Amino acid sequence: MAPSKNEAKRKRAEVDLTGDSTDDDASQQKTQKTASRINAQRRGEQTTPGASQTSPRSSDQAPSSSVPGQSQSQNNQGGYVYPPGAGLQRSFASPYSSYRLADGTHSQAERESWLFADDNEDHGDMDEIVSSTQGAADNDELHLFGNLPTKIVGVQYYRGIANPGEYVLLRREPGNPYDRNSIRVDNVGGEQIGHIPRRIAAKLASYMDSGWLFVEGRLSGRMGQFDCPIEVDLLGPGPHSQAGKQLVEKMKADKLPTKALLDAERREKQRQKEMEQARKKREQEEKRKLAEARKAAAGAGKGGAVPTSQDSEFTNQTMPDSESEPVMSDLVEASQRFNPRQVSNTTDQYGLQEEALKNMPLASKPDSIKTEMLPFQLQALQWLLDQESPQPPSPGSKDTIQLWKRHESVDAFTNIATNYSTKEAPRLTSGGILADDMGLGKTLEMISLIIADAEKFGCGSTLIVAPLSVMSNWSGQIAHHVHENMALKVYTYHGSGRVSMKAEDFAQYDVVVTTYQTLAMDYMPRGKGAPKQPEKKLRANGLYSMDWRRVILDEGHAVRNPASKGAAAVTSLMSRSRWVLTGTPIINSLKDLYSLLRFIGITGGLNQLEIFNSVLIRPLKAGDPSATYLLQAVMTAFTLRRRKEMAFIDLRLPQL
Repeated sequence: MAPSKNEAKRKRAEVDLTGDSTDDDASQQKTQKTASRINAQRRGEQTTPGASQTSPRSSDQAPSSSVPGQSQSQNNQGGYVYPPGAGLQRSFASPYSSYRLADGTHSQAERESWLFADDNEDHGDMDEIVSSTQGAADNDELHLFGNLPTKIVGVQYYRGIANPGEYVLLRREPGNPYDRNSIRVDNVGGEQIGHIPRRIAAKLASYMDSGWLFVEGRLSGRMGQFDCPIEVDLLGPGPHSQAGKQLVEKMKADKLPTKALLDAERREKQRQKEMEQARKKREQEEKRKLAEARKAAAGAGKGGAVPTSQDSEFTNQTMPDSESEPVMSDLVEASQRFNPRQVSNTTDQYGLQEEALKNMPLASKPDSIKTEMLPFQLQALQWLLDQESPQPPSPGSKDTIQLWKRHESVDAFTNIATNYSTKEAPRLTSGGILADDMGLGKTLEMISLIIADAEKFGCGSTLIVAPLSVMSNWSGQIAHHVHENMALKVYTYHGSGRVSMKAEDFAQYDVVVTTYQTLAMDYMPRGKGAPKQPEKKLRANGLYSMDWRRVILDEGHAVRNPASKGAAAVTSLMSRSRWVLTGTPIINSLKDLYSLLRFIGITGGLNQLEIFNSVLIRPLKAGDPSATYLLQAVMTAFTLRRRKEMAFIDLRLPQL
């Protein structure tokens, strides 16, 4: 008996994304052609990043293994434009008419509103879901479940540069009036590239909204006239957890790819096998050497010569010889996955090496500084001055400045971390992370920076944020190191000194010193759990009313948690330059480094935690060599770290 019309519809709606079927290709092409025809009637709009998807659930929030029902709007035609005539299941004029432009296209404000569900409709917990972002704290712990090759449609309106391998952002648009399942694709600068095809979005939307899967994307080819290839990574919780096991079953039922899990399992088994083989080989080698050592010792007891430490390879053979060639286990262990929770020496390992640090240029000591500055401190001063005035690579240059280089074929700049390109000169970070050992003079170096900049460019107020325990040290050190007749005007904005002040009041001082707690009180004056003040009120008076020449965070690792109130408070300050002083920029994980980099103003997409996770943290944990090189480039570009034991560091006491 021939299938009924409804059965045929249901069969067509069952999209297989595992890669084993090609039936969906034709329907996708038809959808894209329809979208192209309709989209030709309007132009595209740029948007800024917004809310997207919640993080995958923990084991106590495991998804049901049943096949989810199909989401809305599957019957609509392809594309994400206002379709002519009928076919729409609801009226869109009322909630969006105020945003509609005269030519019928959609404004940026309207498209921005699509990132949020309509509060007047019953969409369950959609508001809560969409309020979460891809930058959730636990996203570095995700596992790759599968790779989904597909296309971005509607790219004919994108005016930016699209590079193969470029990291992009996938944003849910539950408020899109033409498709509640809409998934928008933005570049890391927030510009809309296009959308995921409608039928694939219908598959992924419920997973993203419910937090079962977390999706990431990279462009996998060159952009065509109407579409651009993209590879979507599907990430979720540990595959051996309850949530992970149920998610695998659910994805298989929905015909979503899970092959990456099998590949990862095979690689892990192979790695374990190689480690076991290396361990056995090492044990055999040690047994052989021990037997030869005993044999040699027995020969010596019968009148033979006793081997000395200078002429015998068998000396102290009960332990592996540190000078001997590495055996297989050493090589395997050296290539194990990077563990970002064991990164206390990351700054030393990946920053500038000692020879390069030794040969850094020296600055001249500012006239106002009365303390003799040691050579390595003058080197730091020159580095500080250079970091405050970075310049993008010049035309034809092969240099990479703060991860930005000139595009190979067009007049543009490309970020080597995210492969994102922009025709405009990128905003470079003015500042950095000074991570010298304690006792090397970070305070003196920063005071000399304030003086040197003022002597060259004139006045400008510096805000220093410090823990309460060291706050008073700054005013004392400034008085100690600066000539009395050239003294800086210092104000302590704390305790009784925390009075109502506006920007013009702060501008009367060269340096304002405050604490992290006082800053947080200006940021959220109503106490714990209270929201940030409205922007207009926040900028009316207090520390946030001032556009500072520079902001210096002393012991900046205090704001290493990017989700903390303190991190939000310091990041919201206005300033031309930003500095972090810390002897330990990374304490627990690379997320500590992310928080500091976000504060100083890193660009190119790495200021977003989801991209930082995608580009650095997860690849490092997976043992990707390219991520190791990238981490080294980041540390070299933004940090200066010297240790007391370095040969060129001379700690003779300075003379007054």
